[in-house]
Amino acid sequence: MNPVYTGVIGTVLAAFRVLNWKVRVTGHEHVPASGPAVVATNHIGYLDFVFAGYGVREQGKRRLRFVAKREVFDHKVSGPLMRAMGHIPVDRAGNTRVALREVGEALAAGDLVGMFPEGTISRSFVPLAGRPGAVRMAMEAGVPLIPGAVWGTQRVFTKGRKPRLFRNLVVTVAFGPRIAYTADDDPLEVHKRLMAAIGDLVDELQRTYPQVPSGPDDTWWQPAHLGGSAPTVAQAEAAARADAQRRRRERDGS
Repeated sequence: MNPVYTGVIGTVLAAFRVLNWKVRVTGHEHVPASGPAVVATNHIGYLDFVFAGYGVREQGKRRLRFVAKREVFDHKVSGPLMRAMGHIPVDRAGNTRVALREVGEALAAGDLVGMFPEGTISRSFVPLAGRPGAVRMAMEAGVPLIPGAVWGTQRVFTKGRKPRLFRNLVVTVAFGPRIAYTADDDPLEVHKRLMAAIGDLVDELQRTYPQVPSGPDDTWWQPAHLGGSAPTVAQAEAAARADAQRRRRERDGS
């Protein structure tokens, strides 16, 4: 076990106790107790990797190495921690071969690799269509592909919102059965099955979440189709496209 990873987990668990945060994990039996796998989850907040990583600990205290965008590793605070914990950086606009090689090495070593197929936080809190990177990595390595979901993390820290630390938060985490595929399958079709499974898990967590908004000003973290004031799926997709265009302009210096 990576000592930094162990130390960070210990700090997180202590924070959970101090703040009386309850993390409820279901379906952890679908995560392999040993050996490699790709674990793919929805993405609704900046701390999703913490709670997804907590969730896989329920299966033999396993460690989840996340693939995260390069910007997180360039940050002066998060960067050193992410590298020390063994997470894997990927430059979405540049050469991804280094990240692919590191993922392959991690899976060959028997590690669990975590990915967000959507590639960005969904402002609607409903899974976006995403890209088949997680599927391709699993299929190339011939390892299990496990769908997962988190809910409640957006209440702490998400895109467009300042972080909030408050007591008595509930976060729910779920994992589903591995996605069936063969070596001859079309990765795009497997990706559709993966995102459908993730969507079903997210929907279940949303509908069974035990906490409700404290008032009209607190409905922002609930999806529009369940009566919340979060952006609709169409609005979230438009915002994601605008973000991608802005990043391209910044890279091109225009």
